[in-house]
Amino acid sequence: MQGRWMGRCPDCGTWDALEAHREGAGEKSGGPQRGIAEAWAAVSDGGADLAGGGMGMSGAVPIGEVEASESTPRIGTGLPELDRVLGGPAGGQGLVRGSAVLVGGPPGIGKSTLLLQAAAGIARGGTRVLYVSSEESAAQVRARAERLGALGGRAGDLYLLADTNLGRIVEQARRVTPGVLVVDSVQMVHKAELPATPGSVTQLRRCCADLAYLAKLSGMAVVLVGHVTKDDQLAGPRLLEHLVDAVLRFEGDRQHAHRIVRAAKNRYGATQEIGLFEMTAGGLRDLPGGVVVGTGGGGRPGSVVCPVLTGTRCVMVEVQALTATGFVGAAKRKCSGIDANRLAMLIAVLEQHAEVRLADRDVFASAVGGLRVIDPGADLALLLAVAGAQLRRGLGSGTAVVGEVGLGGEIRPVAGLEQRVAEAARLGYKRVVVPRQRRERSEVEAVEVASVARAMEELG
Repeated sequence: MQGRWMGRCPDCGTWDALEAHREGAGEKSGGPQRGIAEAWAAVSDGGADLAGGGMGMSGAVPIGEVEASESTPRIGTGLPELDRVLGGPAGGQGLVRGSAVLVGGPPGIGKSTLLLQAAAGIARGGTRVLYVSSEESAAQVRARAERLGALGGRAGDLYLLADTNLGRIVEQARRVTPGVLVVDSVQMVHKAELPATPGSVTQLRRCCADLAYLAKLSGMAVVLVGHVTKDDQLAGPRLLEHLVDAVLRFEGDRQHAHRIVRAAKNRYGATQEIGLFEMTAGGLRDLPGGVVVGTGGGGRPGSVVCPVLTGTRCVMVEVQALTATGFVGAAKRKCSGIDANRLAMLIAVLEQHAEVRLADRDVFASAVGGLRVIDPGADLALLLAVAGAQLRRGLGSGTAVVGEVGLGGEIRPVAGLEQRVAEAARLGYKRVVVPRQRRERSEVEAVEVASVARAMEELG
């Protein structure tokens, strides 16, 4: 290591072997997060210990000697559906103190609306919140807060900061000492000492890592908003997901009122858990438990309702299909909210085991309401929707369908059948087409089918 540039290395004698190395401010202070640790230790009695040990531990100990925690403290957001997705025991759902949560979704879906409503709900619950807006001015955020009714109650516990510099954001968090820090969005936040533009991979990774470290160090919950790419990835392929404790995806079609919050990763709760919202003029509204996403079918050809299980929740989803004249060898297979490969497989099963010829037919399928269906238990509903659209036959009114379809034409058992049947009964359905498997008796008529051919007989 030399103090200045030299054409020839004085140690080995090699020409042009010395490379320039610039030491960043974070490296001079002992690591990329050392500056945050020192800033927090300046105003926290226990901050010095946390900064030295990291996450409250001064060294490695046998796992049996680690003090067990009775329960993880939670902060309610005032939105029951969002608390449900974040997980936790009944009565204690919500944000975990000291956790880092990443919320992502396409532009205009309502991420800022969701988090501003949640921040207002947290403040009304008595927890101080610092809302950092890196994309909008303070006046714009206040105008949205007025529209959402977020200025009533304990609005004095909701602090607002419009800034993009990470150093100034941490300094304001040090002064305000909030229980929850919301950063909307992390793409615009930058560290001045990094030689990279805001939004670059270097800035994103470092800023997100620093904010996640700040959450562990201070005990506050940090919520970050992340943009998605054209491939629906949060700031690039898995760039930020590994640095946080929970990843929530805000899904839905901007042309529809329904919005879905789905937990793609959660260290404190179940993954694939969903929360249902409706976008209104006054903001997002929680949908009551037990809703039918769609019109409910009504026995029309090409329309079937299926109790879809996602996480621990069962939602009645209407699956629709349509067939049109196509060309052999160039038939279209288009779908929305449904796996295209799954649709192609079910079309092949229909042709092979039910003698429904679709080689010269264009097939279109959709999950109504913008909900993405990934549950294999929806196979039979989609298959009957396609067959009903082609044969111009429908199920009876008040009938739901659930079952997984195998390549041999058999109907396989599904997980959570009793929960699905109970949800259908609670919402007024009279008949449920189910696989042949062990189950308890229910209030509705359960029609057991073991093959695709037997299920086709249910089409009127």
